[in-house]
Amino acid sequence: MADFEFNCLPTIIGSMPHTDPAAACAQVLRYLKDMPAWPQLPRRSFKENMNAQFSEGFPCIRLTGDRLRFDRTPDLDEALERFYTTYLEEDIDKYPTTAAYAAGLHAFLGSQGLKPPMVKGQITGPLTWGLSVTDSEGKAILYDDVLGDAVAKFLRLKAAWQEKQLSYISPNTIIFVDEPYMASFGSVAVPLSKEKVASLLEEVFRGIKGFKGVHCCGNTDWSVILETSLDILSFDAYNYAPSLSLYPKEVQRFLSRKGVIAWGVVPNDSPSLRKENVAALKDRLEEAMLPFTRNGLAFKQLVAQSIITPSCTLASLESPDASAHALELLAELSKIMRSK
Repeated sequence: MADFEFNCLPTIIGSMPHTDPAAACAQVLRYLKDMPAWPQLPRRSFKENMNAQFSEGFPCIRLTGDRLRFDRTPDLDEALERFYTTYLEEDIDKYPTTAAYAAGLHAFLGSQGLKPPMVKGQITGPLTWGLSVTDSEGKAILYDDVLGDAVAKFLRLKAAWQEKQLSYISPNTIIFVDEPYMASFGSVAVPLSKEKVASLLEEVFRGIKGFKGVHCCGNTDWSVILETSLDILSFDAYNYAPSLSLYPKEVQRFLSRKGVIAWGVVPNDSPSLRKENVAALKDRLEEAMLPFTRNGLAFKQLVAQSIITPSCTLASLESPDASAHALELLAELSKIMRSK
């Protein structure tokens, strides 16, 4: 893992409440100058829904209106053969994410004079994507041995293409693999083994040359993620801070290999956001960090190995004005933590 002192730099998870990509980019770049991330705009089009957004190019995928499904057509074998050939050749340019599916990404890439120290992107993870996309019988394609394998390989190519584009903005890149379905790991909704989840993530990670992160916005078995080769663990520290402290040994090992924690400490729901201020968020963040500093980790080191973010997507907020308020709190909190 490369050396980089994050020192509580702020960034976002991805989604914003805007429909105008230029306005969304302008807001991100105003508040997140050191580590901007391209904005996903799910209110603009169903194509920018987190599952549809990265479906473009998957064999026999069908997007109709607001429905995404897999179609077992007679030419499936041929389509899969073409895909695997591209995968083996690592021809990532055949699997772009176009402006029709990610207007915010392309507006971001076209920003003038953008040279931040680091830049962040994001992609839906193989667990969430593979369980969300179903065939005509309603069966999640991740449960199909052949298609489940293809899902992770496909997202690896998509992640590699995105990282390549972002590297033109900054040589230091982060790609978050977003896995909200990890919150259901271990339940009947996600009857997969720890080893299977880890192998799916590792396949996507192999397409990422820079920093690779995993974001989960709920409670989960954090040991599953921490024992992979990820560099950054992103979680909702506003609502679930105690959940991570239940894994002190795993977190300690992760930090000892220079792992980074992204603390989602700014709320993404409007009622909570309206009542918060920077001082209260600072107290909340330090309280979330306290269990780890009690175990012998220096506070300064933990800050150096930390990022701060909203708790999850900002698309849940009612307006761009609300997301601006969230980003303002985030930037001010970062400034205070960095001064310490």
